[in-house]
Amino acid sequence: MEFPMGNPIKTKRILLGITGSIACYKAADLASKLSQMGALVDAILTQSALQFITPLTLQSVTGRRVFTDSDLWDREGHVVHIGLAHNADLLVIAPATANTLAKIALGIADNLLSVAALAAPCPMLVAPAMDGGMFTHPATQANLEILRQRGAIIVGPAEGHLASGQLGVGRMVEPVDLLGHIRLALARGGLLQGRKIVVTAGGNQEPVDPVRVLSNRSSGKQGFALAQAALDLGAKVDLIAGPVCLETPVGARRMNVLTAEEMLSAVQESTPQADALIMAAAVADFKPARSASEKFKREAGPPRLELIPTPDILAAVADRKAKTGYPKVTVGFAAESQKVIESAGAKMRSKRVDIMVANDITALDAGFGADTNRVTLLDSRGEVESLPLMSKYEVAEAVLERVLAVLREQGQ
Repeated sequence: MEFPMGNPIKTKRILLGITGSIACYKAADLASKLSQMGALVDAILTQSALQFITPLTLQSVTGRRVFTDSDLWDREGHVVHIGLAHNADLLVIAPATANTLAKIALGIADNLLSVAALAAPCPMLVAPAMDGGMFTHPATQANLEILRQRGAIIVGPAEGHLASGQLGVGRMVEPVDLLGHIRLALARGGLLQGRKIVVTAGGNQEPVDPVRVLSNRSSGKQGFALAQAALDLGAKVDLIAGPVCLETPVGARRMNVLTAEEMLSAVQESTPQADALIMAAAVADFKPARSASEKFKREAGPPRLELIPTPDILAAVADRKAKTGYPKVTVGFAAESQKVIESAGAKMRSKRVDIMVANDITALDAGFGADTNRVTLLDSRGEVESLPLMSKYEVAEAVLERVLAVLREQGQ
């Protein structure tokens, strides 16, 4: 089977319903972002949406025809909604007003969007947007519950400043967050559907005193790219992250840790029944034997630090795997500065992992902090594959392709 490349939004047909809310401006941003990611976006504006935004705006960002209620009554009126509905991979209604939610929940079909929603066999995602009192009203909540029971994905609303001037729950979720939920919805049925992937990312902080820590330069970007790529293939993902400032991919369960001990504990919690553990984190090898309870003072001179080894997470995982069979596949990372392939091969054997990802940390365009990486993949069968410079997401795809190959060889 050919391994799919790229995000699950690319080439997908999105039917975007836009209803009458001040949040219509966010819908234009969402349509633009979807188009930039390669989606084919067909927008339907309700009559009330036309009071806030024009078809030209949507056409400008999607490059495609925009539909309104007038299209329901033209010469193609008896089929236009069927064509839109049956060609869609996902129906997204954003913003979704209380009025439109009620129509769809009750099956009222009195405009192009509502008839298309009734005709659409694809999944549906709605992003409510309305005043807080309207959202919390029992009628709106009942309608949302009906839609949930029918399988609709409800995203939001968020809390914040509302058009009424009040603060409360009712704001449409921001387009960048909606994009993540759309990505997750379209990933259903991917090659990793039903699989659990555990990913570690970032570095550790080993305390020296209440202020200072021993750490490293890991940005966490490769680990987060691995988490996103696994989600894009339909996997359930646990992301164990050191102290890095990166947005959690929508759908991942993030577990924040600081020390190597905490990371070991999180890995042990997450890996029973896991299909794969991908240890992309740059785990500290040593820590201070003792952490001072008071801050070291400069006037006292340089402190003397005694270092001791941190727990060997991959060794602990290998011991458990030998007993339980889980995780089914283990992937290690070797950030090396000399004899890269030789050192990575030795680490692969000593850590008893199935796949080792080696990278030369002296390369200026790869490794820590960069958005690109140049790695070599080694596996327990003796295969060695050097990859060219590519984005960290592309590296993640290559790693997951190898993980899938090992799972299939195991008959999993």
